[in-house]
Amino acid sequence: MNIAFVANDSKKKLMENLCIAYRHILIKHSLFATGTTGRLIEETSNLSVYKYLTGHLGGEHQLGAQVAHNDIDLVIFLRDSVQSAHDHDINGVLRLCDVHNIPLATNLATAEALLLALDRGDLDWRKLVRD
Repeated sequence: MNIAFVANDSKKKLMENLCIAYRHILIKHSLFATGTTGRLIEETSNLSVYKYLTGHLGGEHQLGAQVAHNDIDLVIFLRDSVQSAHDHDINGVLRLCDVHNIPLATNLATAEALLLALDRGDLDWRKLVRD
């Protein structure tokens, strides 16, 4: 499965910890992330991540293109709902996830639930939709 990660600045440490905690699941999948988030995930969890440009410099648009082509199976976007300077950039990606029925987590609780569901095989239906 193709999993994408985006994190607002105030949530990057939380994203690092999530990826460390669920490394045993994530290592089995192809990982994508906006630039800084991807670099931090690689450095802290030793996972291989395909990195887009930095989010506000076009990375969110690159992610959006993959979502629009149904090439992403799961998006984890840990966002700071209080400080959301680049919401206009990511809102398009969130809408595309809705349009293409791509599971989306915007907080830690949902991210953990989706990663555990992924590990159980509950998201295997995405393989049928994507192929």
